[in-house]
Amino acid sequence: MRKQLMAAVLLPLGIGLAGVTQAQSSTPAYQNTSSEAQRKAGNSQATAELFYMIQQLQREVRDLRGKVEGQEHQITRLQQQGRDRYVDLDQRILELSKSIENREAAAGQPDSESADGNGGRLTPARVYRSPEAEEQERYNQIIDLIRNKKDFDSAITQLYEFVDKYPEGDLTVNAYYWLGEVYLAKPQLEQAQQAFTIVSTRYADHRKAPDAVYKLGVTLDKLGEKSEARRRMNMVVQQYPKSGAADLAKKYLESNQG
Repeated sequence: MRKQLMAAVLLPLGIGLAGVTQAQSSTPAYQNTSSEAQRKAGNSQATAELFYMIQQLQREVRDLRGKVEGQEHQITRLQQQGRDRYVDLDQRILELSKSIENREAAAGQPDSESADGNGGRLTPARVYRSPEAEEQERYNQIIDLIRNKKDFDSAITQLYEFVDKYPEGDLTVNAYYWLGEVYLAKPQLEQAQQAFTIVSTRYADHRKAPDAVYKLGVTLDKLGEKSEARRRMNMVVQQYPKSGAADLAKKYLESNQG
């Protein structure tokens, strides 16, 4: 009887303890599963946000690249328009100068020059504007591009900008002359002809005029216009007899007789 009574008491107690133990053992598993799910959800959200930010940055980069390319195209177009404007101006000057030279040849003596008894030039008909410090510095930088760096393309662009910014000055004539020299060196002979013609006709009383007429003769010779080249060389000798260009022109005439 006593054994039956103890069994009746211990059996429910054992079942209760077993239930508590099972409940306790199952609780951590549930909690671990929940934490893992939350961590994965957090990582997924962070990844999505990062992907979205990357897409935004890529769009901004594409927009900026498009704007830069558009601006570069516009700058190139404006530069080309400026170059075309100068080439057109030079061409009109060249045509005008040919007309003037034809009239001078028919008259026997140039209208714009005053010659002394020895065939040399008298005092220049005008006084050229002296360069300011900034202008002189800019000119020196361009000459450095030509003589030392041999960057002819940049020099051409900057020479055009120079004559546009500093018109009708002493160094303006020099800039036109060097424009001819650079074109001759490339060689772009028609453009060189235009530049040298500008100096020899518009600025015939400038110190660079003898050199410009001589180099115009050299350019014409390279273009195959031999008779016209000889005529220019004779002009140098007759109009600027005391110049170094006249000595070079004489050598050309001696070696190209007939």
